[in-house]
Amino acid sequence: MTRSFCVHALKTRTLVTGDDLVEVLVQSAREGTAGDFQDGDVVVIAETALATVEGAVIALDSVEPSPLAIELGARHALDPRVAQIVLDESDRVVGGIDGFLLCIKNGTLLPNAGVDASNAPPGHVTPLPRDPDRSARLIRTGLETRTGARLGVLIADSRTHAMRLGSSGVAIGCAGIPSVIDERGRTDLYGRVLQVTKRAVADSIVSAAELVMGEADEAVPAALVRGIGLPVGDWIGVEGIAAEECLFMGAMRAARDEE
Repeated sequence: MTRSFCVHALKTRTLVTGDDLVEVLVQSAREGTAGDFQDGDVVVIAETALATVEGAVIALDSVEPSPLAIELGARHALDPRVAQIVLDESDRVVGGIDGFLLCIKNGTLLPNAGVDASNAPPGHVTPLPRDPDRSARLIRTGLETRTGARLGVLIADSRTHAMRLGSSGVAIGCAGIPSVIDERGRTDLYGRVLQVTKRAVADSIVSAAELVMGEADEAVPAALVRGIGLPVGDWIGVEGIAAEECLFMGAMRAARDEE
């Protein structure tokens, strides 16, 4: 059976630290096209909006760059104060280009450790939320208590991908739905058994939601995805893989070893 779904923008006022995000989302849904929440809905929330209400915004004037941050800033055309925040937020810096440091954070490869000036007040940046899975779980509990609907919640970020221009959405926090669906053991159109295929459904949902959320001045920090048909339960977290199992990290190590 072919399943159809729709994505509703959840437009809000400018969010500030301390806002009740659950109440803001419920009000936005009711005032917009989504209406009341329904069982099976998946709410996608931009990480910058979440970091803002959680009070994670950092004023650049409060940052004293270290010698390493000054060096990296000069090498990669980056404000040394931003470089310092990136260092503080990173598990490891593995490279960089002008304006960006390539970092490993929480087992994920990403630019500037997720530190972003977009949609932050002038002179400020927002790091990634400290514990996006926990935040997703708390927001889900609040929404379900407030609305009576069984929901999934995803925390969204935008990432670039190797050898591709532009960015697309990825899930960095997940509660209520599986982040990955294992398709191994199913057969393709020609009867061949799938050996490795796993669908990153959380990332796919976030990418669909970001089509209405935007990246600029849309004032749409969240979206509601309806009709996707995923099971709703006690799932928590976004599945990842170890660096030694990653194709891209393996290729980078091999290239370094050959130098």
